[in-house]
Amino acid sequence: MIKRIVKMTFAEEKTALFLASFWEVQPKIMAFDGCTHLEIWRDVNNPNIFFTYSHWESEAHLQQYRQSDLFKSTWETTKKMFAGKPEAWSIESLQKTKS
Repeated sequence: MIKRIVKMTFAEEKTALFLASFWEVQPKIMAFDGCTHLEIWRDVNNPNIFFTYSHWESEAHLQQYRQSDLFKSTWETTKKMFAGKPEAWSIESLQKTKS
């Protein structure tokens, strides 16, 4: 399993539009083969900075999603709202801890 974190900075006037778009597409992403978890986070000190946090069964599943029409259309819409360059990381856990 891999985890994916994407940091996105939006124009302040676009944050409500981004959130509306995210809530609309979130169930479709969650239904995509290999996606087991998806959250959205917002920076408490910079309300126009958001992070998506997702779990994927494998890197191959993530890449299938990134090549899909769903991703392409979602990203095309989202990137028009950016105020900064997005950043993304694919990570894996090296240690398990008790929740």
